[in-house]
Amino acid sequence: MRRWLYLLPVAVFALVAAGFYLGLGRDTDVLPSPLIDEPAPPFALPPLPGTDKGLATADLEGQVSLVNVFASWCKPCREEHPVLNALARSKRVPIYGIDYKDKGDAAKAWIAELGDPYTRIGADDGRVGIEWGVYGVPETYLIDAAGRIRWKHVGPLTQADIDQTLLPLVARLQK
Repeated sequence: MRRWLYLLPVAVFALVAAGFYLGLGRDTDVLPSPLIDEPAPPFALPPLPGTDKGLATADLEGQVSLVNVFASWCKPCREEHPVLNALARSKRVPIYGIDYKDKGDAAKAWIAELGDPYTRIGADDGRVGIEWGVYGVPETYLIDAAGRIRWKHVGPLTQADIDQTLLPLVARLQK
């Protein structure tokens, strides 16, 4: 019986090593979201100061749309902004913005400086971000015409993300 006790640490080590080995094969750029294929959480956000249109769940219904969570204090958001501006000019999919945990005047100045790719922008104090499962900014969600989240991208969007993943998915959802 004692001989089996000596094998117990070896077995535990083998299990831990197997777990680490399997973990190395995972794509660390992909953060799973339990909201994929689920309805977008309901929300109603006020507008940025000096604007008259906020953002609500109802604005996303009936069309395929992109929701981008950003903030003026976010450096990666600044990197992705030219890509969003180009996508908005293409008119392939409307882009809605959620200004996350930001000062309204700072966000308004940021949009004035870098351009406004957004159809509407809602100012979030963090509550909506929590309901949507936001890890950090920027994050982008693709919503189908039925209001379901179909894709989530964490981090700044690149032109390659747009061309290789987003636009083919938009075309498929718009059919």
